[in-house]
Amino acid sequence: MGFGQRIALAFRAFWHLLRAGDLPADIVAAAAVEPVRTDDHSAEVVRAPAAPERPDDGAVLLLSVLQREGRLVDFLMEDLGTYSDAQIGAAVRDVHANCRRALAGAFELEPILEGAEEQAITIPTGFDPASIKLVGRVVGTGPFRGVLRHRGWRSSRVQLPVLGAPDARQIVAPAEVEIS
Repeated sequence: MGFGQRIALAFRAFWHLLRAGDLPADIVAAAAVEPVRTDDHSAEVVRAPAAPERPDDGAVLLLSVLQREGRLVDFLMEDLGTYSDAQIGAAVRDVHANCRRALAGAFELEPILEGAEEQAITIPTGFDPASIKLVGRVVGTGPFRGVLRHRGWRSSRVQLPVLGAPDARQIVAPAEVEIS
C-alpha cells in the first residue's frame, strides 16, 4: 500500500469513526487487525504492518550472527601484517570453531554429491545444473564421467533469528563502550 493510499485510508477511518463509532471491514483488513484476548474480554488491537524485508536483510543478519558468535568480521577487517603466523593460526582456530558452531545452529548443511573429492564419478543425463556445475571439456548431453572436485552444499534447514526493527537491520555488530 502506497503512502497516498495509507493517507486516504486514515482519513476515511477517522471520519467513519466520528460518524459511526466503528470501522468498516475493508479498513480493518487493510490495517492488519489481530484479535487479542485480555481479562476474558475480547478486543481488537490495530497493529501497524511489519516493515517489509529488504533483499539484503538476510545477508546482514547472517553476517551479524557470524560476528556475534565467531567475531568473523573483526578477524577479516583486522590488518594481519603486524602479527606472526603463530598468532594468526591461534586466532583462526577460535574464529573457525565459533563460526562453524554458529553456521551449524543456523543451517542444516548436507553435501549435494556423496563421495570423496578427487574420486571418479558419473553424472547422469538430466542432472540439475543449479546443483551440479560441470567444468572442463563438456560435450554432449550426458551421462558425463569426471572427477569430483567439490561435493557442493545444500541447506535443508535455515533457522536465523527474527529480523529486528528496520533501523537495526543494517547493524552487523553494535559498538561497545565500557563505562567505568
